[in-house]
Amino acid sequence: MKIEIWSDVVCPWCYIGKRRLETALAGFPHADEVEVVYRSFELDPSAPHHGHELTTGVLARKYGRSEAEMRQMQQQLVGVAAEEGLEFRLFDNVHTNTIDAHRILHLALETGGPALQRELKEALLAAYFVRAEDVGDHDVLRAAATSAGLDEARVSEVLAGDEYADAVAADIAQARAYGATGVPFFVVDQRYGVSGAQPAEAFTRVLEQAWADGHPALEVVGQGDVCGPDGCTI
Repeated sequence: MKIEIWSDVVCPWCYIGKRRLETALAGFPHADEVEVVYRSFELDPSAPHHGHELTTGVLARKYGRSEAEMRQMQQQLVGVAAEEGLEFRLFDNVHTNTIDAHRILHLALETGGPALQRELKEALLAAYFVRAEDVGDHDVLRAAATSAGLDEARVSEVLAGDEYADAVAADIAQARAYGATGVPFFVVDQRYGVSGAQPAEAFTRVLEQAWADGHPALEVVGQGDVCGPDGCTI
């Protein structure tokens, strides 16, 4: 079974959704046969590459709210994250561009497969939401990538150019083709789409349905005389 997840590394619901899916997979008997791949989605391609403004003010302007109202909404989200074991620092996050983060996620996928990409994804999400680091900063990206196991020289080479930008664009185009207008967006075996950070129970139901569809049980329609280890029917 293959699960593709469209998300952004500055999307709080993407981190929460990641944890909820992991909770569902922890109780799924076929989890070892599930491949999870992350796909790119940029929430704000126009964001500055070196963010300095806090996201609270940016979001307040975007949604026509006061900063006090936005802080209240963010505090509620901090509480939701805490229920999943995540300690968000939303009031310290900066508004920053994520194209380079997505490019090195593609590097991780190409060089180390889904397992290495998942390590890097977790490192980037933790850097932004738990430690309030600027994931548009190349030093931050390089540190996260090397901590996940990527080669530092190769990471620096990718960050210095525009390698994998086409792969990021292709992911975003595929999200649009699926009709996804927001993230997280989960696609299971290219048959089931799940929009948003659904409860773990919802992910469990989708996993079970997808597995049943891909591994249909044999229906025995008749029973005649047979021979087995204990002898033959007479």
